[in-house]
Amino acid sequence: MGTLATRLVLLPPRDPESKGIVERRNGWFETSFMPARTFASPADFTEQFRSWLEVANARTVRTIKASPAERLELDRAAMAALPPVPLHLGWRNRIRLGRDYYVRLDTNDYSVDPSVIGRVVDVTADLDRVRVRCDGRLVASHQRVWARHTTVTDPVHVEAAARLRGEFQHPRVVHASEDLSRDLRDYDRAFGLTGEAI
Repeated sequence: MGTLATRLVLLPPRDPESKGIVERRNGWFETSFMPARTFASPADFTEQFRSWLEVANARTVRTIKASPAERLELDRAAMAALPPVPLHLGWRNRIRLGRDYYVRLDTNDYSVDPSVIGRVVDVTADLDRVRVRCDGRLVASHQRVWARHTTVTDPVHVEAAARLRGEFQHPRVVHASEDLSRDLRDYDRAFGLTGEAI
């Protein structure tokens, strides 16, 4: 909002006069565009919707006595220019990765490299991909799923988790030297009790 020099206006609950414009438009799309159509993917939905809007926006709307296509140039002329700074579009969150090495976006879970369990990761998503970075390093990249309650798992992450689990359950045996005693004068020197330099 700051980049665009705009402000957020939260509409009050149960205020149909404020929200009615958006709701009526969404209802019109639902009853005029959606019936009897099937979609193979979000991209297919977008393409069909774009083609349908070209026809729908050419018709004359009674309330404005013009077609939306005719009014488009007037609307564009009234808009402010975009800022020179590129905008970040999409969803962004910063979380600590849990032991199950998955992050949740909407209602879907996406696997992450388990080597960063317990560390803070940055999760970003756009319409196509979900990416997870730890200290700037990419630790997961998945195609975004638009279904609900889906778990997306990278087989590489599963293999890494099995390897890390095995290393934890069977730690390496470290052979210590036979003489584990330490000269106590080292501590006296460390605390400056002998006057000798460390």
